[in-house]
Amino acid sequence: MGGLFDTEKKEKRIKELEQLTKEENFWKDRNKSTQINQELSTLKKEIETYKKLETNIVDNLELINILEEEEQKNLIDEIEKLEINLQELEIKALLSEEFDSCNCYLEIHPGAGGTESCDWASMLSRMYLRFCDNRKYEYEIIDSEPGEEAGLKSIIIYIKGLYAYGYLKKEKGVHRLVRISPFDSNKRRHTSFASVLVTPEYNTDINIEIKESDLKIDVYHSSGAGGQSVNTSNSAVRITHLPSNIVVTCQNERSQTRNKEIALKMLKNKLYELELQNLENKKNDIKGTMDNINFGSQIRSYVLEPYKLIKDNRSGYETSNVTKFLDGDILPMLEANLKIK
Repeated sequence: MGGLFDTEKKEKRIKELEQLTKEENFWKDRNKSTQINQELSTLKKEIETYKKLETNIVDNLELINILEEEEQKNLIDEIEKLEINLQELEIKALLSEEFDSCNCYLEIHPGAGGTESCDWASMLSRMYLRFCDNRKYEYEIIDSEPGEEAGLKSIIIYIKGLYAYGYLKKEKGVHRLVRISPFDSNKRRHTSFASVLVTPEYNTDINIEIKESDLKIDVYHSSGAGGQSVNTSNSAVRITHLPSNIVVTCQNERSQTRNKEIALKMLKNKLYELELQNLENKKNDIKGTMDNINFGSQIRSYVLEPYKLIKDNRSGYETSNVTKFLDGDILPMLEANLKIK
């Protein structure tokens, strides 16, 4: 078990972080000091949980060997609790990649299919927001564009919480829906697609140089529900990074300046992600391998008609309780995908 949870590595990291907290200028950079304290607290809790589990397992094994059969039965509940705790610790061990503990940006874009796909994008958005509510994650809709008749043409959600990116990172890909269309008067079955992109909010200092000459900045009216909620000023911001053709938008703030700050932050994240991807591609070229899973791959099917079944194409996880799943109960499926290497 020590090999899986690598307590020696974590204890070494704790000492490194504790040393950083003793430095004279530690509190001058509040964002960095907060990140360090958060990581330190998380690692200490993981070590404490591991050691407590280890002690309980050893003690219970010793008790089983010396107790009578009737007394052994009294240990069943305790052992079952230990098993649950051990499974939770295993998930925490799997959430150990560099950016897993980060907040993230989740984007949803409908595929071809007009209103059907826009409505499907809206359903996915609701599913992820319900998941955030269940996990007590904070979230903010950075940008959204409503469909012409229903649903969403696009949405960007900023999700804040420990391991937000780690849990959601494998949602990247194409999601397929099969159902009887509520927009078809003939009640025919339709197949809709929507793509999901998940990007971490990098906690490290991102050394990305962005030249003003490389940016095309457009301002426009924020879209709203109408009435008093409509922002009549040109506060929404769209930034196009010309060399990479990356486009980011933000319209959730009333201030154009604030929207521009958020959009530039998102652009830095995307450029950093692009740089990391380029490095990974170079490594794969050297190894002579390619990643089989890409943004265009279909990762999951949601079948509502003629039967009810949601099946993940990578882990094989499936459930017939589609209502519960679409209401945000997706954690078991996310954990199943974490176990895939």
